[in-house]
Amino acid sequence: MTYYKGEDFDKLVSGGVILVDFYADWCGPCKMLGSVLETIEDKIKIIKVNVDEYSDLANRFKIMSIPHIKFYKNGKEVSNETGFMDKETLEEKIEEVNNL
Repeated sequence: MTYYKGEDFDKLVSGGVILVDFYADWCGPCKMLGSVLETIEDKIKIIKVNVDEYSDLANRFKIMSIPHIKFYKNGKEVSNETGFMDKETLEEKIEEVNNL
């Protein structure tokens, strides 16, 4: 799991299948999702973006509710989800994105 630190976002998501988690430290559902993401980090590259620290990025993608997950495949956004997701749902979504 990688925590976004102001790098070139487009470059970070340019290769392979990547899950981007927009979250905040004060967000309860974000913390719950973070625990789930820890259990699947061997299945997909995960980048976590703190919306309080990187509001410019959250604004760029019009993130209005968190947690918010975006899936990228080879630099292109292919799916996004808002709200908590359990492990099974996330694994199904990863498989779906991998098969695109």
